[in-house]
Amino acid sequence: MKILVAFDESKLSQKLIALALQHARVFGAEIVLVCSREGGEKTTVEQVEESSRMLEEAKRKIEEAGVPCEAHLLVRDLRPGEDIVLFAKENQVDEIVIGIRKTSRMDKMVFGSTAQYVILKAHCPVVSLK
Repeated sequence: MKILVAFDESKLSQKLIALALQHARVFGAEIVLVCSREGGEKTTVEQVEESSRMLEEAKRKIEEAGVPCEAHLLVRDLRPGEDIVLFAKENQVDEIVIGIRKTSRMDKMVFGSTAQYVILKAHCPVVSLK
């Protein structure tokens, strides 16, 4: 079984990892950390390097907890929601763990909600945490 954690630099990501570790232990699963950056002019080299560093640190902590883990930094010119759903399908993920944040109606209209997109479009169960 594979559990995908939609990872970013927020404090919420640590809660997502803790929940995924619980699920992984119960189901004998591996954790797949995924951080999606849009790429192009919207993402700087520094942001990619920082995301990569944080992913590797999180991966190390998960492995130290005794759970197998992969870490993937995606920079594929897709919105994060699209990227996560596509990656989950391509890699036959069994569960997605994603954080939700309160955003304004205007932000949702203009930018959309990554979590909402993933919940509606994913091929597998999605666990959301706030």
